[in-house]
Amino acid sequence: MKIAVTGKGGVGKTTFAGTLARLLASKGEKVLAIDADPDANLASALGFPDELLQKLEPIAEMITLIEERTGTKKGNYGGMFTLNPKVDDIPDRFSVSYKDVRLLTLGTIQQAGSGCFCPESALLKTLISHLFVRQTDTLIVDMEAGIEHLTRGSTAYVDMFIITVEPGLRSIQTAFHIQSLATGLGIKNVYVIGNKINSAYDKRLIKSKIGDTMKVLGYISYNLKVIQADMNGQAPIDIDDRIKDEVEVISHAIKEENLK
Repeated sequence: MKIAVTGKGGVGKTTFAGTLARLLASKGEKVLAIDADPDANLASALGFPDELLQKLEPIAEMITLIEERTGTKKGNYGGMFTLNPKVDDIPDRFSVSYKDVRLLTLGTIQQAGSGCFCPESALLKTLISHLFVRQTDTLIVDMEAGIEHLTRGSTAYVDMFIITVEPGLRSIQTAFHIQSLATGLGIKNVYVIGNKINSAYDKRLIKSKIGDTMKVLGYISYNLKVIQADMNGQAPIDIDDRIKDEVEVISHAIKEENLK
């Protein structure tokens, strides 16, 4: 199963992605988590300790690897380089494991200008395509608020695209924008989860605004323990059973939808 998680910044998509990854791994699934958000925080949501965090190096910052695989220097905008570099060994070589979850961090591309296609971009796009097409583990990708790393060649292998929203119009508007981008690339299975829920009213607001456009898979409550976990660099699933139970309900919904 290959799942991409996205949403407006600050809505809790990384908390959900990390909790889902840990939950599935605890049930015996082989899970590979990919941090594809420039604001890379998935390791924290997974609960990675400091000694393992020090071993995590974003792929986009591996200058020697980029030059070796693309045939040109990192940041060489406009020059010639390999568009389909070798990437099949990267997940095993550069991922770090904790609590049965393997984590790979993509990192940020420092582009000279909007729309620029550079060697590190070629490497990351090829890597993401390889992961969706060839990876046999359960794949959870924490995306940025969009689909920057996806290409038409890889989207056919995305089993589910999950947009995290909170009870607010800007978050929901972002969800519709992301859905439009995903649909444009041929992604059919686009779903929503509601986060930071305080009341039944919050659930009704999200459901009414989303309407029949996308199915809502479930809800996660507003939770001070999640904020505390973030402050302490802990995984929410390690300090609170409520978020574990709520994400478990969502995971059942995910599997039911995936079987359709």
